[in-house]
Amino acid sequence: MDTKDTITALAALAALAQESRLAVFRLLVQAGPAGLAASKIAEQIAVTPSALSFHMKELSHAGLVTSRHEGRFVIYSANFDTMNGLIGFLTENCCGGNVCSPGSACHATERLAT
Repeated sequence: MDTKDTITALAALAALAQESRLAVFRLLVQAGPAGLAASKIAEQIAVTPSALSFHMKELSHAGLVTSRHEGRFVIYSANFDTMNGLIGFLTENCCGGNVCSPGSACHATERLAT
């Protein structure tokens, strides 16, 4: 296990360990690569624009979201590479190196990755 991987995972987990940020990230995952405008995110999770800005900064610093400008709008998207890296880190030694049973979470993760 690489120290850099551990630090990256800890940053992502810390960013997600807050109710509003977790809600934002899940919303952006559902939105897919197209992402959502900041105003739509704030509306959907019922936070003020200033609170959303704070939460987006934390998610961005953890590498969990990206942003782009479209006209006067800021569009945020989930960073799927970081998300998949975190899932991979957490399941790296899934089931102790043994074949996962059909009902295990490890097996379900493998199905999602394909």
